[in-house]
Amino acid sequence: MPKSPKKAVSESDFTDFESSLAELEKLVERLERGDQTLEESLKDFERGVALAKSCQTTLKKAEQRVETLVKKDGDFAVDIFSPDE
Repeated sequence: MPKSPKKAVSESDFTDFESSLAELEKLVERLERGDQTLEESLKDFERGVALAKSCQTTLKKAEQRVETLVKKDGDFAVDIFSPDE
């Protein structure tokens, strides 16, 4: 079965990413405090895994978009990003 084409990153993807990341940070803080029941911790952990996967997917789409936009000598190429340059 052929793979479906990958959807481009949209503005809503970035909004969803930001809100997912903020929620994930709150979950981590709650889990680190250690004052929840086991059941609450498991629910937060499961939610955190789902949020992390969602964030990872959005980041991968963004990475693919950047790779497509980087062009050298008429060919597409991947440049290593270095924030110090």
